Amino acid sequence: MPIIQIENLSKTYEYYRKPAGFWNSVKSLFHREKLFAEAVKSINFSIEEGELVGFLGPNGAGKTTTLKILSGIIYPTSGSAKVLGYTPWKRQARFQKQFALVMGQKNQLWWDLPAMESFILNKEIYEVPEAMFKETLEELTELLDIKNILDVQVRKLSLGQRMKCELVAALLHSPRVLFLDEPTIGLDVVSQNNVREFIKKYNRFKKTTIILTSHYMEDVEALCERVIIINHGLIVYDGKLQKLLDQYIDHKILEVTFTENVDAKTLARFGKLKERAAKRAVIEVRKDKAKDIAVQLLTKLPVDDILINEVGVDEVIRKIFAGTARL
Repeated sequence: MPIIQIENLSKTYEYYRKPAGFWNSVKSLFHREKLFAEAVKSINFSIEEGELVGFLGPNGAGKTTTLKILSGIIYPTSGSAKVLGYTPWKRQARFQKQFALVMGQKNQLWWDLPAMESFILNKEIYEVPEAMFKETLEELTELLDIKNILDVQVRKLSLGQRMKCELVAALLHSPRVLFLDEPTIGLDVVSQNNVREFIKKYNRFKKTTIILTSHYMEDVEALCERVIIINHGLIVYDGKLQKLLDQYIDHKILEVTFTENVDAKTLARFGKLKERAAKRAVIEVRKDKAKDIAVQLLTKLPVDDILINEVGVDEVIRKIFAGTARL
C-alpha cells in the first residue's frame, strides 16, 4: 500500500483585483472584482515507502501548495489525499508525529538561541524519549558534522550551518515521511553537496519516504530516480528520471580545444556549432554518432583536447516548462 496517495487533488485560491489609486481604493470598499487562481488541478500520484521522489516545476506550478496540503497546513478545494493512512488536514496528533516539513526559505529554529535549545523544545513537543533523543541527536550531528556549533546562536551561523541544523530539528522524532522544499536554496556549492550527501545517506539507511522540490537540477540528478513534473497545476510527467532523459535527449555536446584556429565552416561539417572562440568550439552532435565524430575531429583537425558531455537534466526540464518538449 502506498505511503502517500493523492486522487483528483485541487486547490483554488480566491483573490481580488484592485487598480492603483486613491479613488479605486474607495470604490473597492463597495465593490471588488473576485478572481480565482487554480494552484493545483486534479492531480493524481502515489509514492511507496522508502522512495525519494523529485517534485519539479517552475515558480507558481503548484509544488509548495501540494506539500502544504500533504503536511496539513492548508485545505484542498477538492479531491483526497492520504499520508500514512491519515487525511493530513485533519491534523491528528499521531500523524503530525510521523512527518516533517523543511522549507529552505523558512526557519523553525529560534533565531537568538543556540540550535540545541530548539532541539530540546522539539524533543518535548514530539514527546521523544530521552534515550532516543540522545541517540538520534548524536547520529545526526555526526552525519552532518555540526557537533561544534550546537551551542552557537542560530543568527551567528552561516546559511549552510543553519540548514544542517534545520534538518536535525526536523528529524529528531524520526519521521517516516519527509517533505523537503528547496533545502539547498542559497547555499554555496560545498554546502549543497554536503546536504545532498546527508539526504542520500539518510534515505538509504532509514528508508524514510522523501518528496524533494528543488530548482537545482544537481539535487535531482544526485538523489532522485523518479521525478514528478508539475506545470500550471497539472502533472505533465511521472516516471523514472533516466527514462525521461533517454526519451528526450538525442544529442551530446563536444567541447574541443585546438592548437591553432579552425574556421567555423570547417567545424560545421561535424555537427551543430553552438559556440566558437579562439582555439575552442562547442559542437552538438547526435548521441549515437558522438564517439565517431570525436575520432574524426582528432584525426582531421589540430585537436589539443576533447570532452564528450551528456546534456544535463536541467535542459530537458527547462524545455518542458517552456512547452517545447513532447512527453
